[in-house]
Parts: sequence; structure tokens; C-alpha cells
Amino acid sequence: MTSIIAVVVLLGALIFVHELGHFLMAKFTGVGVLKFSLGFGPRLVGMKIGETEYMISLFPLGGYVKLLGEAEDDVISPEEQKRSFLKQRVANKMLIVAAGPVFNLLLAIVIFSFVYSWGLPVLIPKIGEVQEGSAARHAGLQKSDTIQAIDGKQINTWADMAKLISESDGKVLRLVILRTNKNYTIDIRPELLKAKSIFGEEANSYKIGVSPSMETRIERLKPWNAVTEATKQTYALSKLTVLSVFKIFQGVVSPKTLGGPIMIAQLAGAQAREGMVPFLLFMALLSINLAVLNLLPIPILDGGHLFFYIIEAVTGKEIHVRWRERAQQIGFVLLIMLMMFVLFMDIERLNIKFIQDIINYFSR
Repeated sequence: MTSIIAVVVLLGALIFVHELGHFLMAKFTGVGVLKFSLGFGPRLVGMKIGETEYMISLFPLGGYVKLLGEAEDDVISPEEQKRSFLKQRVANKMLIVAAGPVFNLLLAIVIFSFVYSWGLPVLIPKIGEVQEGSAARHAGLQKSDTIQAIDGKQINTWADMAKLISESDGKVLRLVILRTNKNYTIDIRPELLKAKSIFGEEANSYKIGVSPSMETRIERLKPWNAVTEATKQTYALSKLTVLSVFKIFQGVVSPKTLGGPIMIAQLAGAQAREGMVPFLLFMALLSINLAVLNLLPIPILDGGHLFFYIIEAVTGKEIHVRWRERAQQIGFVLLIMLMMFVLFMDIERLNIKFIQDIINYFSR
């Protein structure tokens, strides 16, 4: 039940914000909005305010905003032509289409800003273990040492320390450490070691051979700093999402890692049980994924429409209706195939877990 409630809240928020972006930009540019729907299919509940019908539909995995004159065969009176979507300048059409993904990115920034202001646990730069034969062992670093500064730069978190070491290019670093209430200065040269990236690829990185103590403290940022850090985090995760898509096409990352609605529900439920902050962070991450994937140049997605409008802006000519329709049909088929694939992956994961649970039960 927790998973069901969590995924309804999660998807409802993401879809609402996405469609709100299209809706507000359409209103801003003077385009009429006929329908604003959360979900697809038959209407469950709704009401009409002005020209717009606001409703919740049966199938919750999506939503849409129906604009005046959005389709070629829409019958529009002469006085309404100027409010028709297809009669707008190409710049206005691009703004309306792009507003959905942009609002999802803004949602992530708002969530991260709130979380950073509320407070997040961060690892302190205290050493838990020193590896045998490592640069840290040779330099004399010990368990429970706390790194206070590197080359004169104050260190507040383990992430700060790891970043400076990885960017050292192998030059000698001067560390100020706290040990048994006394400060010591130690010189150390990071070593270039083989490691694996988050995609499982081999990569070389400068390290000193220590692991964290796993002690944390709550870090709270001032509002402006929180917004700045939230923007940086949203950009970094957007870049990582784009890179992940490329890695899938390159075959570096298995497409089996993709998750569908069942996996999202499981993760949403798990994060909700952990508390409000983990659930909000998961929502921000999913909102970024939704924005980036929607901007891919695939017909039927926002990115596909933007691609057509970019061509129109460059050439000064609209893409022929027949070509647009054919491309959208192909895009629709591809989208359905992708949805079936991720659903199959979800079911396979459930079956594996179910079989493993049976094995574990009879092994006790």
C-alpha cells in the first residue's frame, strides 16, 4: 500500500508539473488551451473553467494538454486563428513544447534547494581504514585521522577531500590532519590507480588509499547557496542521464538496467518508508530523467517536436504533414516497444526475487 500511494503521489507530481509547463507557456504566448488532463483515456473526474476542461483520466502513466488548433484538421473560426497553436511563430511553438521538460528541471532545483536548506547528512573527512601498501600508509596517515585542509584549502566533507585528491595530477599534497586533539602536517603523493566508473568501465584515478569512517554530520546551506548547489546538482545529474543513454546505445550499460512502472513503484515505496527527504530526492532524480528523456529527438516526445521546429526555423518551411505523421507513428511504435521491454524487465526482476525468496525460505 505504501508503494501504491508513493508512486501515485510521485507520478502525479511529475506529470502535473510537466503539463503545467506546457499549459502556462501556452497561456503566456496567447494560445488557447482546451484540456488539461492528468492521465490518458476516459475521464474520471473533471470540471470546465472558462475554455479549459481540467480532468483526471483513467490511465495515470502520463498526461496531456490539448491546445487550440493543435491538429491540422481542427475546425477553428477566423477570429480564433490567432490563438491557434499551428498559426504561432515557430519560436512560440518551441517555447510551449520545451516548457514541459524545463519545468521538470525547475522542480528538481526546487526540491534540491529545499533539501539542502533543510539539511543533509554528509560524510566527515575522517579516515576509517588505511590500505596496506598505499600512499596513505607510507605517508603515516592513521585510522581516525581527520583531514582539515589540503594545500591550504579547508576540507569540510569527505567529498571535498576526494575531489582535491582526484584532481591532484599526482603532485605532492600537503595535508593538515587532526589526531588526538593535535594538528599535524603530512605530505603525500596520490597514486594513479585503476578503478571502475559508475558505468563499470575501467578508469584511472588518483587516490591515496583510505576509506571513510562513515561518520556524518548534518549540513545546512543558506537559501542562496542552496539554490546555487541545487542548480549545479541538477546540471550534473542531467549530464549523467544523457551520458547513460549514450552508454546504453554503445553497449557499455545493459538495457536490462532500465526500470518501468513496477520498479518505480518499488523504489518510491522504499524511499517513502525511509522518510520525506529520501522520497523527495528520488522525485528530483526522476524529474530530471523525465526531462532529459523527453528532450530526446524521438518523434512523439517533446524532443521530436522540437527537432521538427528547429528544422522549420532553419529552412523557413514547415515539415510536410505526411512526414510528421509518419515519423510520429514510428515514434509511437518505438515508445510502445520500449514500454513493453521495461515492463518485461520489471516482471523478470519480480520473478527472480520470488524464486530467491522461495530458495531462502526452504534453506533456513
